[in-house]
Amino acid sequence: MTRSPAHDAEITDTPPTIPAALARAAGTWPDGAALIDGPVRLCFREYRDLSVRIARGLISCGVQAGDRVVVWAPNSVEVAVSAMAVASAGAVLVPLNTRFTAYEAAELIRRAKPAMALAFTDFLGRDYLASLQPSGVLDQMKAAVALRGPAWPGAVSLGELLARGEATAEEEVYDRERALTGNDVSDILFTSGTTGSPKGAMLRHGAGTRGYTEYGRSLGLRPGDRVLGLPPFFHCFGLKAVVLASVLHGAAVLPVPVFDVHRTAELIARERITVLQGAPVIFRALLDDPAVDRSSLSSLRVAAPGAMGSSAQLYARLRDELGIRQFAPGYGLTEGTAVGTRCYWFDDFETISTTSGRPVPGTELRIADDAGRPSGPGQDGEILLRGYNIMPGYFEDPVATAQVIDADGWLHTGDIGRLDDQGRLTVTDRKKDMFLVGGFNTYPAEIERVLGEHPAVAEASVIGVPDERLGEVGMAFIIPRPETMLTAAEMTSWARERLANYKVPRHWRFVSELPRNASGKVRKFLLREETPRAGAAPGWPGDELRSQERTAWAS
Repeated sequence: MTRSPAHDAEITDTPPTIPAALARAAGTWPDGAALIDGPVRLCFREYRDLSVRIARGLISCGVQAGDRVVVWAPNSVEVAVSAMAVASAGAVLVPLNTRFTAYEAAELIRRAKPAMALAFTDFLGRDYLASLQPSGVLDQMKAAVALRGPAWPGAVSLGELLARGEATAEEEVYDRERALTGNDVSDILFTSGTTGSPKGAMLRHGAGTRGYTEYGRSLGLRPGDRVLGLPPFFHCFGLKAVVLASVLHGAAVLPVPVFDVHRTAELIARERITVLQGAPVIFRALLDDPAVDRSSLSSLRVAAPGAMGSSAQLYARLRDELGIRQFAPGYGLTEGTAVGTRCYWFDDFETISTTSGRPVPGTELRIADDAGRPSGPGQDGEILLRGYNIMPGYFEDPVATAQVIDADGWLHTGDIGRLDDQGRLTVTDRKKDMFLVGGFNTYPAEIERVLGEHPAVAEASVIGVPDERLGEVGMAFIIPRPETMLTAAEMTSWARERLANYKVPRHWRFVSELPRNASGKVRKFLLREETPRAGAAPGWPGDELRSQERTAWAS
């Protein structure tokens, strides 16, 4: 079991709830830039005022403390302010993935049983509210609000919601805020469902404010920073590490609804972005696209690529090619409020580029073998987490909750990792992604890291596929870097020089992109579906799939 050196020290300057965090920001940095979305520019005072007005509208529409409120919309000022407003009304936010079909969204809405839904009615040709009408789920709600776009009959525009809010006194909002505690549920985040049906992780106010106070410290966030809002706000990374962390540390957020490498580079240059977070594929795109002028990215001070899929080579390139000096990788998952371990921006480069750091203050981490016994330094095992960051459970699903949180409060993450002699975590793989080659445990992430060190490889993803002789063998999907050529023979030779023979992939596919979920993780089950037999070179998913999956951070 591991704690960081100072991990028994309590954080005493953390707001207890999300509304308290925004109220503090409005009092501490009233005129500081808070939200920038095209022509819309809100300071923290305006951010707070607008969120209270929306909260008054929610209450006027009948939202009670503890009710769920769905938000289905892309990264935007409206979503950030609405998320704060839901909390101020004492309600629970349920953000929905904007890539869901109406069928998927309706299923989750039925499970969440929300009092209201707030959505865009005109985004990339989609009207989210109209798409829900045939399912009948809107009929069960007190109101549906068009945050941006036309409000069809029966729905309420954002302007109308604000007008309705005049019937509710501000003091009613403040009363509800004061009634909240750090142990109250702030959000229900449906997991991405890469391995099964999504489950609603219930997250607490205090876990968010405490965890992302520490998260911001690990990055070196400071008042006046400008954070690019690329991670989707319906995901824990975007909602907490971008929206909440910026409020806690006085930074401005610039929401980006859809990732485009050239527009992103232009926005970084024009707005002098200082903090960039996102999946490693985002950073690789900026580094590898020949049309991106790297000198225009000189304002970047802090980079936070997601730990899974990152490599020492990526950190070295960001340092050497972009001049970025502050990195703070970590490990977390939605069920643990996405804060588990952290490196800190002042750590040595080896720690930052090769580990996920130590447990955050107030939490514990254990590596356990298959029998649940603690594993020693250097030994692989399942990562278990315990502390304030752990969810109270899945929404209305005690059976699924008991499967991941044991009687002693340990969250069984399903991830494999090891600790070094200094208590630093290295995440080896997803437990469910492990496969057996001739009886040997084989971890795709280890192989992917080695393959990713090849100078012509932009990204690698490995899965296990059936093999008549060995049971399973590895199949590697490789995205080559621009203007390079790779062959299976070359990659096999590279792997054999660096890996035990059983770990070397037997099958290779060279592709232009990989299917991803909203958090940027490769959806390996889709790769498996395309490789029913190792003996036959599989076809890559067709144009329809590529169209659905091509934007890793589209929100």
